[in-house]
Amino acid sequence: QVQLVESGGGLVQAGGSLRLSCGASGGTFSNYATGWFRQAPGKEREFVVGIGPSWNNGRTYADSVKGRFTISRDGVVNTVYLQMNSLKPEDTAVYYCAVKSGPLRVEAGAYDYWGQGTQVTVSS
Repeated sequence: QVQLVESGGGLVQAGGSLRLSCGASGGTFSNYATGWFRQAPGKEREFVVGIGPSWNNGRTYADSVKGRFTISRDGVVNTVYLQMNSLKPEDTAVYYCAVKSGPLRVEAGAYDYWGQGTQVTVSS
């Protein structure tokens, strides 16, 4: 059983930056594909960015965040980060990290373990 804990959310003005962290226990990120998802009120959970397991290190970004968000993985501290720059009010959502075995996928239903989420609010 993999347990994930997100942190780093908060309130930021438009144009600002935040870095989210996702820590894991019971599993090693390098063995899994990791995705960051977000869910705004009244909307479905959507894929933001993901990174494959170490044997396939590819990254996939949603068009809405390309050039602004960056995912990275630190194997020493077993943490995945989401660096978010040039934030916009439409980035406001609860952000979740999730992991799955096998290759990276963008479908939320493909993921096995989820964190509890962290709120990101971007003011205009």
